[in-house]
Amino acid sequence: MSAPPSRAPLDVLIRRLDPAVPVPSRAHPGDAGVDLVTTEAAELPPGERAMLPTGVSIALPDGYAAFVHPRSGLAARCGVAMVNAPGTIDAGYRGEIKVIVINLDPRETVRFQPFDRIAQLVVQRVETVRFHEVAELPGSARAAGGFGSTGGHASVHNPYAAVGPGGTADRKGQ
Repeated sequence: MSAPPSRAPLDVLIRRLDPAVPVPSRAHPGDAGVDLVTTEAAELPPGERAMLPTGVSIALPDGYAAFVHPRSGLAARCGVAMVNAPGTIDAGYRGEIKVIVINLDPRETVRFQPFDRIAQLVVQRVETVRFHEVAELPGSARAAGGFGSTGGHASVHNPYAAVGPGGTADRKGQ
């Protein structure tokens, strides 16, 4: 199987608010996101949240947005998540990128030092949309099914799994 043709990288202007902050970069070839670091030390007790500065601001071209995603390693090792994941950086925003983290570990305090990696930034093309109001939407195979309507987890009871004629759940044996 041959590799897909590579595209030219998107040029994004970046301003380092702290000259010691590294320019965000990918940890490995092919990674979707670039690493963001914090510029401040912080201590996060269980259940607490903090807004950590990254020391960078960017200027995205129109038609693009950047999305701040949590780091899976922080989640797995420390229970750190992002309160508003993913955070959205619009093309017109020029302020410092900040990351709102929360410590979900019930017992351990998490400590951050300057230049610890705290999040990933993924830049994507976004479409401009024009909405057209209608009285009814066209049908689809999924229709209005959502919030676990496809099952997928043995411990989750799904009352809609067996839908009988007329769209009502078949509750035999329940």
